[in-house]
Amino acid sequence: MFKSGFVTIIGRPNVGKSTFLNKVLGQKITITSDKPQTTRNNISGILTTEDAQIIFIDTPGIHKPKHKLGEFMTNEAVHTLNTVDLVIFMIDGNQQMGGGDEYIINLLKNVRVPAFLIVNKADLTTDIVALKESIDRYKKLYKFKGIFSISALRGDNLELLLGDIKNELEEGPKYYPDDQVTDHPEKFIISELIREKVLQLTKEEVPHSVMVTIDYMQNDDKNPELINIHASVIVERDSQKGIIIGKGGSMIKEIGTLARKDILYLLGQKIFLDLHCKVEKDWRNKDFHLRNFGYQEEIG
Repeated sequence: MFKSGFVTIIGRPNVGKSTFLNKVLGQKITITSDKPQTTRNNISGILTTEDAQIIFIDTPGIHKPKHKLGEFMTNEAVHTLNTVDLVIFMIDGNQQMGGGDEYIINLLKNVRVPAFLIVNKADLTTDIVALKESIDRYKKLYKFKGIFSISALRGDNLELLLGDIKNELEEGPKYYPDDQVTDHPEKFIISELIREKVLQLTKEEVPHSVMVTIDYMQNDDKNPELINIHASVIVERDSQKGIIIGKGGSMIKEIGTLARKDILYLLGQKIFLDLHCKVEKDWRNKDFHLRNFGYQEEIG
């Protein structure tokens, strides 16, 4: 019997949802960083085995929105709850329950499908008593179908978790070919890989104000084995543009160097990456720009 189904991964920002998905798939399809709200769109990761196909949906961290982009991100996560076969609610085992966690639990009470509580970063836990008390609080507020302690970074207990996820799924078709690991186009993943390098190399307000667009992507006319990629790093203020460019162009050069390695691995062939920086003032609050940058389903 072949099983298949859709599983959404929800939780507060920075609990390890994207790290979990990349580890399960054995390759990088969604970016990670130590900055909150790194993930902005729902991203599907497809795990196919001999007897099952699990389509995971990595969602933006649920948080209190401060702008229209934030509203879109939270809506993206919430709207998956009634379109899947199973919910994974991931928490950081080293953090106390917060208002965001209680908000998610209240959402789960109106969901018809089962939910697992996943306690991530268990390998970093030093206070076992506090962890047990924290889990007991979650158990009192909601009846989870299962509770799992994992390390997404190291891969601890992931095989056991995947086995229990598979048990919850019903018999179903294979939605995607065996070798497909995501339903997102290459251009989207490339833009995200570039944005990831910005998140890693900059700080303060810059990471949250950045968007990356792929303006041009074609095989080279003279060398068909080379792909030319022209991309724009979008920021909200001139001062942020100065940071992205860096002294003598040093920062944007480093962003390009790091991104090029990941894109090369993704595409499996040589690339030429040309990066530019543009200013679109307050783009996170403007419907026109949000639509142009792909944040459109729940806006306007």
